[in-house]
Amino acid sequence: MYRSTGIFTALVLLIGAMCSPAAAQDKALTVFAAASMKNALDDINAAYTAKSGVKITVSYGPSSGLARQIEQGAPADVFISADTDWMDYAAGKKNISESSRINLLGNSIVLIAPKDSKIGNVNIGAGFDLAKLAGDGRIATGDVKSVPVGKYAKAALEKLGAWQTAEPKFAMAESVRAALTLVARGEAALGIVYSTDAKVEPGVKVVGTFPADSHPAVVYPVAATTTAKPQASDYLAFLRSTAAKTILEKYGFKFLVSPST
Repeated sequence: MYRSTGIFTALVLLIGAMCSPAAAQDKALTVFAAASMKNALDDINAAYTAKSGVKITVSYGPSSGLARQIEQGAPADVFISADTDWMDYAAGKKNISESSRINLLGNSIVLIAPKDSKIGNVNIGAGFDLAKLAGDGRIATGDVKSVPVGKYAKAALEKLGAWQTAEPKFAMAESVRAALTLVARGEAALGIVYSTDAKVEPGVKVVGTFPADSHPAVVYPVAATTTAKPQASDYLAFLRSTAAKTILEKYGFKFLVSPST
């Protein structure tokens, strides 16, 4: 009898050991998010973990790189892109759940300079001469071929007639935060980033805002991946909540959906 009980106890312990890591894993989610989301999303995730007990691990980077990583099998539960193009790309590759997709946030793009720059406020409009403004300096933004902020920047400059002369002066960065850092360090005379990025970097100042009609609307779609854990839906619901809206708006994002409670 004692022998049987001992075997039973050993089996229970073995099963418990096998299940515990899985149970712990079930209380965690992995989010792939556009680099410009970092400060706001870190705060949101802390609030969500405190509420739910679910730990959130985030990989921040350019939307282009994140979409391709998901395509290659990277274990993500949620994808937040800084433009609709890369979310469309993920959808085309059958990597996201279309039914979970929403356009969550809006943003704007601004022209920045190092905080101690002598460049003052600039009126950005038709005939705007960005190349002349930069002088001998470089202009930093995300890669205009793939990184959303760079694509928005190029579209705006083409619309305003300033792209052709300014293009040779551009320093293409791998993400918007990398471009922001170049300007903050004084390694670029000017930069084009999101207004929310400029807001969290004390080393830069905004010298101009690009007209909203000079480029496609800056939209951040969010969706669960096709391999997402079940609790990803609860996390997405939290991103639409009043609590998340308060945090996001504090950082300067525009909330594009009606908040849930």
